[in-house]
Amino acid sequence: MTIPRYRPEEPFPPYAFIGGYSPHPLKHPQGHSYGQEEKPPPVPDPENWSTCSVYLRGIDLFNHGYYWEAHEMWEALWQACGKRGCLATFLRGLIKLAAAGVKVRQQRPRGVRSHGTQAARHFQAVQQMVGPGKKYMGLSLDELISFAQEIATEAERLHGDPALPVEIVFAT
Repeated sequence: MTIPRYRPEEPFPPYAFIGGYSPHPLKHPQGHSYGQEEKPPPVPDPENWSTCSVYLRGIDLFNHGYYWEAHEMWEALWQACGKRGCLATFLRGLIKLAAAGVKVRQQRPRGVRSHGTQAARHFQAVQQMVGPGKKYMGLSLDELISFAQEIATEAERLHGDPALPVEIVFAT
C-alpha cells in the first residue's frame, strides 16, 4: 500500500529519531538535521490549511513513521500561533499523537495511553469550538478523536522496534 504524500518533493530523513537509539537530529553532529537553521514558521490559516508546508510536512512525516520529526513540525506551528486558541489546541492534539508514536517505538505503553488520551481531549475541545461532524485543517475531528481513543485503549497491544531506522506503528 502506498501512503499518499502532501510534500513529495521533500525527502524523508534517513532515520526516525528515537532517544537512545539514534543521534539527536539537531544536537548531535551526526544528526540528520544538524546545523540546519530553524526559522519560526508562519501561523497557518485553518481555512487555507493546504498552503501550509510545515503542517503538510508534519502529516507526511507522521504517516510515514517519523513521529518525533512530525512532533517538531507541529510544535513549531503551535508556538508560532501563541499556544492558545482553537488552532493551538488542534496542533497540541497532533503533537500528542506524534508523542504516542514515539512511545510505541520506545515500548512504553503507559506513555502511549497517556498521550492518546490527551490527544483525544484536545480534539474534543476543538470539536466543541467548531461543531460536531466538522473537519479542521483538512482532517475529520470525529476520526481523530476515534483514532486517539483507540491508541489509548490499545496501548498495550501496540508494538514498535526502536532499533529500526523507521517504523510505521499506526494504521493511518
